[in-house]
Amino acid sequence: MADSLATRVAALAAADPNGLAYASEDEELTWAEYHERSGAFAGGLVARGYERGDKVAVQLPDGPGVHTAFLGCEKAGVTVVGIGRRAGRREVDHLVARTGARELVTELAAVAPGVPPDANRWLHDDDVFLLNSTSGTTGLPKVVVHDQARWFAFHELAVDGGDLTPGDVCMSVVPAPFGFGIWTSHVTPTLLGAPCVVMGRFDADTAIELIERYRVTVLSAVTTQFLMLLESPAFRPEAFASLRVMFTGGEAVPERRAAEFEDRTGALVIQFYGSNETGALSRTTVRDDRQHRLRTAGKVIGSMQVRLFGDGQPGCKGPLLSRGYYEDPTGNAELYTDDGWMLMGDIVRIDDDGYLTVVGRASDFIIRGGKNVSAAQVEHEVGTHPAVALVSAVAAPDELFGERVAVYVVLRPSAGSLALDDLTAYLAERGVSKELWPEHLMIVDDLPRASGGKIAKGELREDAKRRFA
Repeated sequence: MADSLATRVAALAAADPNGLAYASEDEELTWAEYHERSGAFAGGLVARGYERGDKVAVQLPDGPGVHTAFLGCEKAGVTVVGIGRRAGRREVDHLVARTGARELVTELAAVAPGVPPDANRWLHDDDVFLLNSTSGTTGLPKVVVHDQARWFAFHELAVDGGDLTPGDVCMSVVPAPFGFGIWTSHVTPTLLGAPCVVMGRFDADTAIELIERYRVTVLSAVTTQFLMLLESPAFRPEAFASLRVMFTGGEAVPERRAAEFEDRTGALVIQFYGSNETGALSRTTVRDDRQHRLRTAGKVIGSMQVRLFGDGQPGCKGPLLSRGYYEDPTGNAELYTDDGWMLMGDIVRIDDDGYLTVVGRASDFIIRGGKNVSAAQVEHEVGTHPAVALVSAVAAPDELFGERVAVYVVLRPSAGSLALDDLTAYLAERGVSKELWPEHLMIVDDLPRASGGKIAKGELREDAKRRFA
């Protein structure tokens, strides 16, 4: 394997200059063009006085340009501070100041092309190449430190799990600066030498058209995005005829809807379980049976050590880990145990066969009358209702019980309406425990998103406080 992405792109540009590296709604980029343009971007940074080890913040749409900028930073020996397109001014200012980035690049053309620097300036796989943020679902995000080596290790697991080959056509609609987006759009396609279809801004109808146009075989999408594909008026099974596997995750994967995606497209749904900080603890593969693929987060990864703390909070060690939070002793003290285990924020269980199931977030429980109610379980049960497209459960303050279960629901286009009584009657008929029944139901057009694309539960909790306090 190449010792860096820059080395790999240089080799592909020499061996297959006209081969397709990236495609989007309105642009195609060959390996030769990718190599040339990233080199010119690197030269522009050098001409602006950047030294090896300096930092530059990049906030660009998730099209080919962001990858040109990221690779250009690597060739300049500069660490990129990746900022999601959805990030607001407050978050951007925080990340720029927190990392000491010299500049913020919001347009590729803002850096005038320069003479590509020599390869001896390029970053290597053990150098810090990226600083990105946690999803920032509550408060200001922390900054996570990445080298390429961890994502190279991740890539090998992805190749094995999805039976990936250079003949595949990848498509990633996950925001590029974040963990799921980095490996699916920036790392794995390049290491494979396979084209990757990306989108400056996700739109389900356009995504379906691109899948059909480029005959995509491997799709990567967060749960919300694949649900939007299923709900799109443009959905046609024949548009997905080439698709054989979809990597998903980033948030809970509803079993019923994942099964629907498999049935309607013919593709297998697989996932990694982990975080931006940890990489992955477990995974499903195309070789797992459907029950394990869709009902669990897969088997614990052999190269990772996993230990459960307390009620089932996983800690891990191994080659997929990030380097922790950037210059943040307080954050790292919360992230790591005293003896060096990096903690996830979930509660999980692991069965005798090594399959891991996420029970809920350690901090995502609704405490109703002293009883812990898992928001994830509420979301799973409510999500089985045929009228529900998306759901998020949070605590609503209550004078008597302390907290009650509140759900925010986006309805499927075909659904006329949904009343709380109808929803609880449905759950009762299914035999769902009464503690998981919502007591407040808010029908909304969409759920708020953090810059990484995940549901911003902090905003929903604040809304519930305003409504019910």
